[in-house]
Amino acid sequence: MKILPTIALVILFAGCANTPTTASRPQLYPNATYNKIGATAANDEIDACLSKAQAAGYSPTAESHATAQNAARGGVMGGVAGVVGGLVTGRGIEESLKHGVASAAVGGAVGAAGGAMHPAQVNPIYRNFVQRCVSEKGLEIIGWN
Repeated sequence: MKILPTIALVILFAGCANTPTTASRPQLYPNATYNKIGATAANDEIDACLSKAQAAGYSPTAESHATAQNAARGGVMGGVAGVVGGLVTGRGIEESLKHGVASAAVGGAVGAAGGAMHPAQVNPIYRNFVQRCVSEKGLEIIGWN
């Protein structure tokens, strides 16, 4: 039962690590249109396109199941490693299975924390929508920050 406080602590940190950050934003090349309308108007055009994409039903971030996938992967790997480790060290089947269950719990918690630490990815459909909208206004996106 010493393992439960450790698991709770890892899950707590995973929740903190998964706190969303500000959404990615297009960066513009200072082409003729940009120079003509200025930075403020260009940013207003970007804001309008971002809003238009969301109004069309597109989310800025892609769905990510990294936390759940890594938790499952970590649990399986930890469990197998615990059972094999117990058998190799001569603990017997019953003790090895207990060790495997504890290792699976730790592996799952560590996997969940690792998955939660992956930053959210920009939804490619949302990004394409915004890029097309901005380009139709004569502005050129050179990247996203």
